[in-house]
Amino acid sequence: MTAVSEFLLNRASEPRLEAPAPDSATLERAFACAARAPDHALLRPWRYLVIEGEGLKALGDLFASTCANNSDEQAIEKLRKAPLRAPMVIVGIASPKPHPKVPEIEQIMSAAAGMSFLELALQEAGFGVMWRTGSPAYHTQVHQGLGLSEKESIVGFLYTGTVSSAKPPVPRPETPDFVQHWNG
Repeated sequence: MTAVSEFLLNRASEPRLEAPAPDSATLERAFACAARAPDHALLRPWRYLVIEGEGLKALGDLFASTCANNSDEQAIEKLRKAPLRAPMVIVGIASPKPHPKVPEIEQIMSAAAGMSFLELALQEAGFGVMWRTGSPAYHTQVHQGLGLSEKESIVGFLYTGTVSSAKPPVPRPETPDFVQHWNG
């Protein structure tokens, strides 16, 4: 088995993260890996926001603002604290471009593939990651607060940092459970 396959078979999302976060050289290399995602017509239909420090608190306030009419203080506080689970959050943004041969959905899938490559590159560099979405990823107020255009969408929030304690292994499905052969 190749080193890549072995790495993928051992990949895991890590929810318990602490400082330090990836340094600028590690981020540069990880983003270079993300840019290798399949990309029909070289449209580069993605972009990323790196959020750290006080930006995490501002992101939490933005998340909490989506519950303005909700009287459940516990839910509001949970959203406010969510970005503080890691020392860095990277927002993956699908930024589709008009193109006669490349549908928007293919561009969104390209952005998601880039996010996955980014996640893998950070893990390979020794950092823990957790790809999250949740209601804030789809909320117009969050999109506006992060400066997304009307055509852009969030493919995920990649929480990253140093693993403080590894979680137990997650059971994985056997390939016959999700793979079939089709012969027409």
